[in-house]
Amino acid sequence: MGKTVFVLNGPNLNTLGKREPAIYGGKNLAAIEADCHETAAELGLSIDFRQSNHEGYLVDWIQEAGDRAAAIVINPGAYGHTSIALHDAIRSVAPLPAIEVHLSNIHAREPFRHHTMTSPVVTGVICGLGPLGYTLALRALAARI
Repeated sequence: MGKTVFVLNGPNLNTLGKREPAIYGGKNLAAIEADCHETAAELGLSIDFRQSNHEGYLVDWIQEAGDRAAAIVINPGAYGHTSIALHDAIRSVAPLPAIEVHLSNIHAREPFRHHTMTSPVVTGVICGLGPLGYTLALRALAARI
């Protein structure tokens, strides 16, 4: 398989499919992972798909990606809105391309969700397209790497 893309998922994404389906949709994280594997194979990429509710693990994985991956897709969940640590970790692995994904349109939700700490240091942001955002991010990264 080709270059590896780390697909990192933050807090509460392990509850997809049952958590607020009107906002996040009915697809669970395992189904999103399967979609990512299928798209990656089509693009000649491999993926390393992970999820944690713990900010420090996400920081560790971003740093690991700096050594082992060609790119990152990250759905930081709520940490995107609050975490300077994630901002600094992504910045520390630059110029590694990274795309931030949000299932919902964060700009159409509560005001505190309109800004993310991570968006200034990623290559691009996809939000509001549901699980499709992940596969679109992989396609965009495949064109870059």
